[in-house]
Amino acid sequence: MNTNPQRTKRESNQMVFGIRAVIEAIKSGKDIEAIYVQRGLGGGLFLELKSLLKEQELSYQLVPVEKLNRITPKNHQGVIGVISPVTYEKIENIIPQIYERGETPFVLMLDGVTDVRNLGAIARTAECAGVHAIVIPAKGSAQINPDAIKTSAGALFKIPVCRHESLQKTARFLQESGLQLVACTEKTNDYLYKPDYKLPTAVIMGSEEDGISNELIRIADHLAKIPMYGEISSLNVSVSAGIILYEAVRQRGIGSEGF
Repeated sequence: MNTNPQRTKRESNQMVFGIRAVIEAIKSGKDIEAIYVQRGLGGGLFLELKSLLKEQELSYQLVPVEKLNRITPKNHQGVIGVISPVTYEKIENIIPQIYERGETPFVLMLDGVTDVRNLGAIARTAECAGVHAIVIPAKGSAQINPDAIKTSAGALFKIPVCRHESLQKTARFLQESGLQLVACTEKTNDYLYKPDYKLPTAVIMGSEEDGISNELIRIADHLAKIPMYGEISSLNVSVSAGIILYEAVRQRGIGSEGF
């Protein structure tokens, strides 16, 4: 397990109000969880913010002024930034560290998991299962907020979270780094027991509504499904993640350290 004592531990999301304040937060290197911008906002300072967001590849949401006013009664100038309670890391930095420690990489990639409580529950299980890092997309993922952290029982402070613009590019990097991609999906006849999880592995989980994107399914080395015998024939994504992660634990050796 890769635990970094320098990881920032903030108890809740911090809000930044005003265009200049958000600009300075970005320039100072803060990890931004979300940015809300009033619809129709203009002006030179806002154009400076838009240019900075494009340069840093940060997205923002256009919202009515009423939403901003509900968030804060302060003079927000049409812009509110939310600073993440965790420090995001880069998977490109983590994989070499795992190999250098003599461990076998075990990574979890979440494609489109948007419910914060599911994210928190998955992170809790992943930390317990010895996952080295969780990879999420910069867009289309649940926010890491106090609810997610509470549901994770603090695991989101202990396991590195890597946020990347393109999961497909990140998946390609993992393959080039020697990891097999195991996509958990119903679009296969193979069960989750077939892959050899003793190898360097990245498990991919998708949302309950849409599953894993076709782009990731196409490049995955293995497709694996969970056996279903009941009438409902579907599981909560956090439960599914627990099942496949602990199949990997079983194969890698119960009680072994460092995998």
